Amino acid sequence: MGLALAACPAEAAPFAYVTTGGFDGAGSVSVIDTATHPPSVVVTVPVGTFPQGVAVTPDGKHVYVANFNSNNVSVIETATNTVVATIALPVGTFPINVAVTPDGKHAYVVGNTVLVIRTATNTVVASIPVGPSPFGVAFTPDGTHAYVTNMGSTTVSVIATATKTVVATVPVGNEPFGVAVTPDGKHVYVANFFGNTVSVIRTATNTGVATIPVGTNPSGVAVTPDGQYAYVTNQSDNTVSVIATATKSVVATIPVGLIIPDWVAVTPDGKHAYVTNGNPDINGVSVIRTATNTVVATVPVSSNHLVAIVPPPPGVPFLAFSATALDIAFGAAPNDDSFNLHSQFTLSSTAPAINPVTQAVTLQVGTFSTTFPPGSFAKQLDGSFTFAGVIDGVSLKAQIRPTGTLQYTFHAKATGASLTGTKNPVYVTLTIGGDSGATSVTAEISH
Repeated sequence: MGLALAACPAEAAPFAYVTTGGFDGAGSVSVIDTATHPPSVVVTVPVGTFPQGVAVTPDGKHVYVANFNSNNVSVIETATNTVVATIALPVGTFPINVAVTPDGKHAYVVGNTVLVIRTATNTVVASIPVGPSPFGVAFTPDGTHAYVTNMGSTTVSVIATATKTVVATVPVGNEPFGVAVTPDGKHVYVANFFGNTVSVIRTATNTGVATIPVGTNPSGVAVTPDGQYAYVTNQSDNTVSVIATATKSVVATIPVGLIIPDWVAVTPDGKHAYVTNGNPDINGVSVIRTATNTVVATVPVSSNHLVAIVPPPPGVPFLAFSATALDIAFGAAPNDDSFNLHSQFTLSSTAPAINPVTQAVTLQVGTFSTTFPPGSFAKQLDGSFTFAGVIDGVSLKAQIRPTGTLQYTFHAKATGASLTGTKNPVYVTLTIGGDSGATSVTAEISH
């Protein structure tokens, strides 16, 4: 099953991407807006046959989908939720999973081997032999290594991404499936399907340091953004095990009904875990509130497989970020569009202070993005920071105004921009120096 989360900070609106479709029929990806209450599917994107693994690029702009039966990879542009490329794979690859490197430059596709796709050209640039029947893949945060589970050999292959070669093989439990790396990059958690355990690997030595008993037939695993917990789906007893990474022990077991929990992804704010359903007779993705470890919603999605969530923009996440209003006007020509954005954000108490006078400011509104170089903003007597000028042919006005302790409003207007393909809900990201946030908003759109 496939599930990918495009992660966003607290109070933002990441999207979850869930692969759906039967073995022989046409496949699709259901896009869930995780900010709505309850979460809901906003669009369904047709892809290849029997899609499985799904992954979102770090900039949140593209989703890569491994289509098992059609032997290819679909590339979805998230701003328009349309397939913009289909990458043919060598005959007999049978792609089952995919992950994108932290720098966004490559996608690793797991099939009968590991194929490396250069995302700039969407072409296969390398093939890396690993163990028999590889399945899961995950990267260390620095992108230097990929960990690939080999179902047929009770091992995990460690790939050095610089050389695209296997540099270590780590013994784990029986039939390793899902794999996840902790945010600090120090440990790897591996779900052993027939071992009914989770193996923990220390990345510094590539040796196993713990074996944790969980439920029956664990398959998917995801670690919370703060690194404190790992969520593990147990297919045959319809539960999710919660592991405290500090003690490497199960601290909660969550019943999720007769859904055969298959895969799991955690939102970037760590508040919810999305669990896909392997039972073809029961449709739905379960949403777990991590504060209480209870199921709080079920999103209707038929024949769902894996899931991924959009990652946040780089930097320390805003404590809160929301767009209060967005007006978009499409012009007669592609570069004659305009928008007017009103938003507000709150910095985390541990985040670095912002100084737009000396820092770069990057804004994305749908398919439009721009960066205000350091020195672009001027500080006014009232404490606000303002910009008025032209960047790359686009006329822009922007204001960042403090409204309270660590609280700000951000207002931006643009004319002469290109917003081609932008549609609701509109994804918005803002990065100021080392702080960033992402959200979605339903815009007022005129043509």
